[in-house]
Amino acid sequence: MRPTLGARFAVLRLRDFRIFVGGYVTSMIGTQMASVALAFAVLHSGGSPATLSYVLAARIVPMVAILPFAGVLGDRFPRRLVMLWADILRAVSQAAIAVLFFAGIPDLSLLLILAALGGLGEAVFRPSFDGLVPQLVPADRRHEANTFIGLVQSTANVAGPAVAAALVVVTSPATVLLVDAITYVPSILALLVLKVPDPDRVDRPSMLRDLRTGWRLFASLPWLWTITLQFTLFNLLLWAPYLVLGPVSADRWYGGAGAWGAITATYGAGAILGGFVVLGWKPTRPLLVATAATILWAAPSAALAARAPLLVVCGGALLAGIVSAIFGALWMTAIHQRVPEEAMSRVNSYVVFGSFSVGPIGLALAGPVATATSIPAVLATGVMWQVLSGLALLTLPAIRNLRDSKATADVATARA
Repeated sequence: MRPTLGARFAVLRLRDFRIFVGGYVTSMIGTQMASVALAFAVLHSGGSPATLSYVLAARIVPMVAILPFAGVLGDRFPRRLVMLWADILRAVSQAAIAVLFFAGIPDLSLLLILAALGGLGEAVFRPSFDGLVPQLVPADRRHEANTFIGLVQSTANVAGPAVAAALVVVTSPATVLLVDAITYVPSILALLVLKVPDPDRVDRPSMLRDLRTGWRLFASLPWLWTITLQFTLFNLLLWAPYLVLGPVSADRWYGGAGAWGAITATYGAGAILGGFVVLGWKPTRPLLVATAATILWAAPSAALAARAPLLVVCGGALLAGIVSAIFGALWMTAIHQRVPEEAMSRVNSYVVFGSFSVGPIGLALAGPVATATSIPAVLATGVMWQVLSGLALLTLPAIRNLRDSKATADVATARA
C-alpha cells in the first residue's frame, strides 16, 4: 500500500529540516530568476551567443577546479558554516553583477570575474549541501527528504523563470539579478539557526590523504562512476548547448524572454509532477528506472533542433522535468544508502566534479560552434548522445542489478 500524502510529507515535522528547506527554497527561486535575467541582460546589452557562452562558462570553471577540495571542507568542518560563507559570497557577487548592468554595458572581464566568484560559492556550497541533508533526517526518512528537496527545486524552476520573465518585461534584467542577491538572506538566516552537531574535533589526516580516501571510495562503486561519466558528456554535449542555445532560440524564433521563461517554467512544472510521482515510490531497482528515464532528458533539445512550435518545445521540457525529479530522488537516495556519512561530501564532490568537469567547454563552445554550423546541428548532436548513452548504461549489470535494500525488504514483508 502506498503511503498517504500526509505520511509522505512527515519529514517536514523535523524542525531543522523544515527550517533548512524554508531558507533554501527562497534562494533557489532567486537563482532560477537569475538564470533567465543573466541571459537576457547579456543579449540585450549587445552581447552575442558567444559572449553568453563565456559568461556561463566563467561560472562553471571555478566549480570544477575546486570541487574536490570543497568536498574535503564539507567533511572536515561544520557543513552549515561552510554553506553559510558560500551563500554570503554568492549574494555579494550577484549583487555586484546587478550593479554592473544598472551602470550600463559592463566590462566583460569584470563580469567574468564576478561570475567566477559566484561559481566559487556554488562549488563550496554544493558538497556540504549533499552531506548536510543526511545529518538533518534519520536514515528511514532520507528518500522522502531527497524527494521533497527535489520538489523544492522544481517549484523554484517554475516560479523563478515565470517571475523573472515578467520582471524583465516591466523592469530590467538588472533588477531581477538584484532580487536574486537578496533571496540569499533567508538561506543565510536559516543556516544560522540550525541545530546540527559539529563534527568531533579529532586529529585528521592531511587534506591530500582525505582526497585520496574519497577518490578510492568513489572509484570502488562502478554504478557511481559510470553514471557520473555519462553525465560528464551529458553536460558537454546536451545540457550546456541547451542552456546557451535555448535562450538564443527563444530570442530568435519564439518571441524572446517570455518564451524562454515559459519553457523553463514548464520544465519546473514537470519536475514537480515527477516529484509527486516518486514521492513514496521506492522501486526495487532504482538505477534501472532512473537511467531508463534519463533518455527523455533530450526531449526539449530535440524539439528546439526541429524548430517545433513553442507548445511542443514546452511539452518536451515537461517530460525532461519529470525525468529530472525521478532521477534526482532515486540517485541521491542510492548514494545516501551506500556512502558512509563521514565521507559523503568528498564522494559527492567527485560526482559533481566529474559531471561538470567538461561542462565549461560545452558552454564556451556551444555559441561559436552553432555560429559556424547551426543551432539545430549542435542540439541534435546532444540528443543522439543522450539516447545512445542511456541505452548503453542499461546493459551494465552494476546498474541493472543494484537494488534498494529497504524497498526489497518492504516487498518481502508485504508478500509474507
